[in-house]
Amino acid sequence: MSELTLRETSAKTSARLEWTLVGLGILALLVAPFLVYPIFLMKMLCFALFACAFNLLLGYTGLLSFGHATFFGGAAYFTAHAVKVWGWPPEAGILLGMAGAALLGFVMGFFAIRRQGIYFAMITLALSQMFFFFCVQAPFTQGEDGIQGVPRGMLLGVLDLNVSLNMYYFVLAVFLVGVFAIWRIVNSPFGMILRSIRENEN
Repeated sequence: MSELTLRETSAKTSARLEWTLVGLGILALLVAPFLVYPIFLMKMLCFALFACAFNLLLGYTGLLSFGHATFFGGAAYFTAHAVKVWGWPPEAGILLGMAGAALLGFVMGFFAIRRQGIYFAMITLALSQMFFFFCVQAPFTQGEDGIQGVPRGMLLGVLDLNVSLNMYYFVLAVFLVGVFAIWRIVNSPFGMILRSIRENEN
């Protein structure tokens, strides 16, 4: 058997093992709410997705940004305010939160994109702190207490998110879609560009 054939066989075996582990992980997450408190699992999935997004920027691109908490918290405030105060359905509130986070990212990127190294990190930190103090003092965020009692509502008018199990599987679906999107980015031509930025920002 040639060396090339051995490499191909090894690569196929490795890929098969990886997908098997992924399948087992998804299966474990599907049965997890019957064994562990669902609210705890939902928080774990949210922060795991947050960590994956942070790793995309720091691990693959080599850019240390302190802005992720701004996008994370900003999206939460936009969504919670729209659903509780304006009475929007959850899917509309989530879309508004995504748009708000994208807007915050655009504003922060406008000031930070031309900086490198420690200057990039310090600008994102300063802007994040500005957003933090704004949210603490703004009346619509209810200060340090945050927006309490946000109704979950009916997703698309069909799925009752007030049921913890339904809410968990919705969060799990969002998590899986987010992780898959990050995986596709990393394994795409754009992902190669991100790696090249890590090697040489210029």
